[in-house]
Amino acid sequence: MHSVPPPLAVLTVKEMAAADQAAAKDGVPTLALMEAAGAAVMSCIKDRWSKRPVVVLAGPGNNGGDGLVAARLLAQDGWPVRVALFGDAAALTGDAAENARKWQGEVIAGTADALDGASLVIDALFGAGLNRAIGGAAKAAIDHINRERLDCVAVDVPSGVAGDTGEILGCAPLCAATVSFFRPKPAHFLYPGKAACGDIRIADIGIPNRVLGAIAPRLAHNAPGLWSLPRPGWRDHKYARGSVVVVGGGVMTGAARLAGRAARRIGAGLLTYAVPPAAADIYAVSEAGALIARVKTPVDLGRLLSDARHTAAVIGPGLGRGPAAVSHVKKVLAGPQAVVLDADALSCFADKPNALFKLTGDRAAPVVMTPHSGEFRRLFGEGKGGKIAAARMAAKASGAIVVLKGPDTVVAHPGGDAALSDNAPPWLASGGTGDVLAGMIAGLLAQGMAGFAAACAGVWLHGAAGQACGRGLIAEDLPGALPNLLKSL
Repeated sequence: MHSVPPPLAVLTVKEMAAADQAAAKDGVPTLALMEAAGAAVMSCIKDRWSKRPVVVLAGPGNNGGDGLVAARLLAQDGWPVRVALFGDAAALTGDAAENARKWQGEVIAGTADALDGASLVIDALFGAGLNRAIGGAAKAAIDHINRERLDCVAVDVPSGVAGDTGEILGCAPLCAATVSFFRPKPAHFLYPGKAACGDIRIADIGIPNRVLGAIAPRLAHNAPGLWSLPRPGWRDHKYARGSVVVVGGGVMTGAARLAGRAARRIGAGLLTYAVPPAAADIYAVSEAGALIARVKTPVDLGRLLSDARHTAAVIGPGLGRGPAAVSHVKKVLAGPQAVVLDADALSCFADKPNALFKLTGDRAAPVVMTPHSGEFRRLFGEGKGGKIAAARMAAKASGAIVVLKGPDTVVAHPGGDAALSDNAPPWLASGGTGDVLAGMIAGLLAQGMAGFAAACAGVWLHGAAGQACGRGLIAEDLPGALPNLLKSL
């Protein structure tokens, strides 16, 4: 990726501060940015609610200044508004102090009692850069919002949500909506913070897009526009469209078959199951369009993969664990194909992760690892600094593209690029859906997509297919949703 398309850039807290500063140097007054931010909050409120009593919880920094602007604009429009100030008004500085002077309405002390009679709350306490747990009067006010289920709109992020990790620092209000500015932050995609945000609106407040050039963000929102899907042409034949080898086990055959079906549905021209001879008939009966290679030993597998017409391999779903599984993974990684490592292919190296990383890091063809959180911990440990930092660490350590799965999937490249996905519906939490994802990514790799792009596209299409299927889906439904989805793109 290296260069994030400007519409898909996600900015860290530090990068957003740099964008503000760059805009000011470019001639945009910081006071005008704050005015536009407050106006965006007001606009969100007017779009969602009719006039009602509003309490603005204003903190001591620029977040509080944004809230003061929203208070003034709502009051001018006839809304009953009062401001609860957390901190000393005399301590306000800069643009926040200027907007405190412009506010002519009621100001009361920042306590939970300030919320009495409110039916709508603007949370302008703390911005995304908070790095300590909330306590005292602010915590009491937030607890009151949640206990009474008050409608709440957050400015930037809900107070208590760490902007770069989505971690909740002590507490956070459960908001109906969050209004942020210019570009989203990681916390708008990462749980548990995302769950506190409600509907997220990213407002244009006048920061020019050109400031992104100097910032050079390395984090993207994973969506169409970040990648382009392969388009077959009239000269293509089945091998030209890519050939996938799925290494299947002899017991849990369904997992490999799900991966294979997904690889075919996403466009791979040919599928071969490399399976134990005793299980070959199961695969042959269930997949009429696939080829079956009976593989007794790693040598047999290596012979199959020596055929350069096979362009991608996926191993792990239903593979089993133990010495034989390890040998098969090693043989796959010794081949020339792009490789997806999932499930058992990862877990069978839990006690010797560095042996796996040496194999993955030394390859010319891409490797994509697709661990869920448990598999990730077994290979890489807990990780520090949040999910994005953990995925980047894992990608650098292994030399592989790492897809750290979950409701907030992170895709990380060894070079530092990363992408955040937010389109996975909760009903994807069903057995076998991860096997489908592995097959989808392998199918895209087989068609010649670069590793990072294939991983990002596979993750997004997986979430979109889940949405298309709706509640009640089972893993078998996902591949069948792909043709219409691909047609729509």
